[in-house]
Amino acid sequence: MTFLIRTLNNISHTGLGRFPADRYAIDPECEAPNAILLRSANLHGQPIPGSVLAVARAGAGTNNIPIDDFSALGIPVFNTPGANANAVKELVVAALFLAARNIIPAAAFAHRLTGTAEEMAKAVEAGKKTFAGFELPGRTLGVIGLGAIGVEVANAASALGMRVVGFDPAVTVEHAWKLSSQVERITSLDELLRRSDIVTVHVPLAAGTRGLIGADQLAAMHGSAVLINFARGPIVDEDAVVEALESGGLRGYVCDFPTPALNTRDRVVTLPHLGASTGEAEENCAIMAVDQLRGYLEDGTVRNSVNFPAADLSRAPGTERLAIVNSNVHGMVGQISTLVAEAQLNISDLLNKSRGEIAYTLVDVDGRVTPDLLAAVRAVDGVLTARVV
Repeated sequence: MTFLIRTLNNISHTGLGRFPADRYAIDPECEAPNAILLRSANLHGQPIPGSVLAVARAGAGTNNIPIDDFSALGIPVFNTPGANANAVKELVVAALFLAARNIIPAAAFAHRLTGTAEEMAKAVEAGKKTFAGFELPGRTLGVIGLGAIGVEVANAASALGMRVVGFDPAVTVEHAWKLSSQVERITSLDELLRRSDIVTVHVPLAAGTRGLIGADQLAAMHGSAVLINFARGPIVDEDAVVEALESGGLRGYVCDFPTPALNTRDRVVTLPHLGASTGEAEENCAIMAVDQLRGYLEDGTVRNSVNFPAADLSRAPGTERLAIVNSNVHGMVGQISTLVAEAQLNISDLLNKSRGEIAYTLVDVDGRVTPDLLAAVRAVDGVLTARVV
């Protein structure tokens, strides 16, 4: 079988090159793709072809993808957490210096200087006190979100001599192990905000994080504090930031999301969404997304899905595999096993995982899965998709 891949953005050729040419065809205009590979294209409100088996975003955030719609159809959505972590970390570290040393307004001041060398030198001496900043060692950085990016930022700031406090009630064991022992984990967002000289946000945009930093949270910060947001714009209440800046409740705001309201403000630095804009990050994300699509399409393996459970089952030689997505209800594995037995096939291995309302089952059988067996599995009430891989 040749898998048809529709790309909706420019994807790194290094990543696309990992699709074997004899088994995959890449076509941005394909109307009946088996998988969709994208970066920032907006899928909300777009029709979902019945041929689609999987979607992968070459990036971490998935707010441009209607996850619930794909889940209802039994389609996994993959992302690439950590693939762009270093790129974002480096930009956040740069933002720490931008904020601490007033580098952007100071550079703009210097760039506007005119006159003779003597006149410019005199203006420099008179004006530089306006841009006096502070040093990072000994200051406290609050990191909200200790995922792949947040951990790297926390560790880098600790290496710079900063005191670092982190807040993430859902931190994974994997990320906790990678966190420097010098980073203090705390259980209260308000405490982090009160204690921090600089706060940086590293959480995905979701219903529970939209407006996470609003007027109440900004009020908990001291007036000399700086807020950094390289996650997603709506995580921070922009109106509340403007009000805090005007009232003296916030020293500065550095973000990756220019808007008309922010770009007219003093003590605000906006960048043109540069977080993951490095060749290395784009390549890493593409490679990871392609590998995840291949794993699912060829073997039924699920890694880094935002709506499916992780699933990885080694295959024995001479077996065929049923990959089944169904509603997470009682008795599904029993019904599937009965159908396999009635087809006079032996189950050599089986894996069943669930996540929320989705359950996913891999069934390896000795022998061939007939079209009749596949049709019978698909006919089971609650089965969303079933295929032989």
